[in-house]
Amino acid sequence: MTPLSYFLVFLLSFVFSFGLKSWFTRLKNFDAINHRSIHQTKATKTGGIGVFITLFIFSFYFYLNQIDLFDFSLLIPLGIMFIVGVYDDFYNADFKLKFFLQIFVAKILIDQGLIIDDFHGVLGLNEIPRLGSQVFTVFVFLVIVNSFNFIDGIDGLAITETIKVILLVEYFSNQPSPFFNLGVITVLSLLPLYYFNFKKDYKVFLGDAGSLMLGTLIAIYLFHVLGSEYELKDGLSANKPFLAMSLIVYPLLDLLRVFIIRIGNKKSPFHPDQNHLHHLLIEKGYAHFVVVIIIQLLSLLFLLLPFWI
Repeated sequence: MTPLSYFLVFLLSFVFSFGLKSWFTRLKNFDAINHRSIHQTKATKTGGIGVFITLFIFSFYFYLNQIDLFDFSLLIPLGIMFIVGVYDDFYNADFKLKFFLQIFVAKILIDQGLIIDDFHGVLGLNEIPRLGSQVFTVFVFLVIVNSFNFIDGIDGLAITETIKVILLVEYFSNQPSPFFNLGVITVLSLLPLYYFNFKKDYKVFLGDAGSLMLGTLIAIYLFHVLGSEYELKDGLSANKPFLAMSLIVYPLLDLLRVFIIRIGNKKSPFHPDQNHLHHLLIEKGYAHFVVVIIIQLLSLLFLLLPFWI
C-alpha cells in the first residue's frame, strides 16, 4: 500500500462515518438513553459499520486487482461477527445465539490455522493435543471477543485498546505480520472515530458491530503471537502467553471482575450494568478522555511484566 492508499482509507472512513451518522440522524435512529447509559447526548451506533465498509471496499479493490494485501478469507469470520453485531445493535440478539455464532467463528479461525497448540512452558505445559488445543482456542476466543465487547462503554476506550494491540504486536515483531495491511487499514479506519466519539452532540459509537468485529481481529493477532511463526525483535525476550495476556490486560481483568460481581448478585454474567472499572472512574468525575489515558498508561505498565519473567 502507498501513502496515497493510507490517506484514502482515512478519508473514506471519515466520509462513511459522517454519512452514516447523518442518515441515521435523519431517521431519528439513536442509541437509547436509559439508566445504563453513560452518554446523555444523541448518538448513533454506526462507527463499526463505517469501519467494516471501508475495510471491505479496499479489500475488494485489491482482490479484483489480484493484489494480496492479506489473507482475504479472514473477511469471512470478521464479516460474520460484524453482521451479528449489527443485528444485536438494532434488534438485541439473544446472547445464546451470539455465543453459538462466536463458537462457529472460532472454529473457522482454527481451520485457517489460527490455533493455540502450545502453552510455551506455562503450568509446565508445552504442546497440547489437537482436540484440547481446539477447545482451549475456542474458550480463549470467547473471552477475548466478549471482553472487548464489555469495554465499549465509554468514548474512545475500545478504539484505543484495538489500536494499541495492533501497533504493539507489529512493533515487537521481528518482521511485519501476515496481517500488517489488515491492521493498517483498521487503524486508519478507526482514527476518524475519535472525532465522532468525543463530539459534544450527535456522537458516533462503535456499537456491537464494531466491538465484536474488532474483538475478532484482536483474537487473530493474539493467536498469531502465540504461534510458532511470531518471533520477537532481536534483543527482546518474553513468555508468549504472558505477553498476549498483558496486551489485553484491562479487558481481561474487567471481564473477570464484572463476571464475579454479577454472579455474586445472582444475575447473568452477560446482564449489562455499570460495574465496569471505567464506569467507576467516570462516576469519580473523570472525563472520558482522561479515563482512557489512565487505563492505557496502567496497561502499559503491565506490559513490562512478560519481559521480566
